[in-house]
Order: sequence, then C-alpha cells, then structure tokens
Amino acid sequence: MTSEAKKRETNAMPRFSPNTDIIEQQDGFHIYMDMPGVSREDLVIDLKENDLEISAKANYPRMEGVSNIHLEFGDCEYTRSFTISDVVDRENIRASMKNGVLEMFLPKAEKAKPRKIQIQAE
Repeated sequence: MTSEAKKRETNAMPRFSPNTDIIEQQDGFHIYMDMPGVSREDLVIDLKENDLEISAKANYPRMEGVSNIHLEFGDCEYTRSFTISDVVDRENIRASMKNGVLEMFLPKAEKAKPRKIQIQAE
C-alpha cells in the first residue's frame, strides 16, 4: 500500500448506514432516516434511474482548551441506497431535514394508485 493510500485510510471518517423506517401508505412511501449531526447543506440525495442514493457528513464542533475524557460522537459519514420501482413518481419526490431526521416522501405514480372499478348494470 502506498503512503498516500495509507494516509487516506487513516484520515477516513467512520461510515454508517443510518437507521431507517419505510412506511407505505395509499399515496406513497415515507422514508425516515436518523442522521444526527447532519445539516441540510451536508446532505446529498441522488436519483439515478432506479437507484436512490443518500449520503451525508456529520461534523461535530471541536472545543478548545478542554480535555476530552470520553467521546462517542464524532465526525462521520452516512450512506444508504435503495432501488425504487416504477411505482414511484420520480418527478415529485420530496425531502426535508429536521432535528437530525431526514424525511422523504416518494409518491406513487397515478397508474399504481388503487382505484375503484365501477360495475355497469345490464
């Protein structure tokens, strides 16, 4: 391994797959992801064909003049990806970030929504 590769490896932030809940309702899918320490500016959501990729960085402020006895929070990266089907209306996906929780709404395409079939009388 080259010294440059070793340097990158030792400076790499820990990478986590965030805890995620996915709920299906009649209108679409709701995704909730825990990403503590992530700001909206550090969040990237990409949709490439059927692949939905979410990545983010959490940066925690450093306190100067203190002696850190024990730290469990620190800078990290979150990454998660999903394969979405043609049932999802890709043009109307929405996302919001509040209190460290990413909430996404993936609406169902009109053709995938349940509908009633009218029965004609003879």
